[in-house]
Amino acid sequence: MKPIWYFVGLILLITGLILVGAGIYSLIYPSDEQKILAHLHPNLWWGMLMVIVGFIYVIKNKNVTVE
Repeated sequence: MKPIWYFVGLILLITGLILVGAGIYSLIYPSDEQKILAHLHPNLWWGMLMVIVGFIYVIKNKNVTVE
């Protein structure tokens, strides 16, 4: 059986990919109504961070088994 951290990594990876996709979409099609600090594109940065952390968790726990 896989440890819980493997599945946490998968969830972080999938959620991060969704956020990166939303960030890229907002770069290509900017909103008419600009929010405060929207020019920093936080969904793109946090999405990339979540993808990196999720990838590390998945790779680190790929071959680990729990009895």
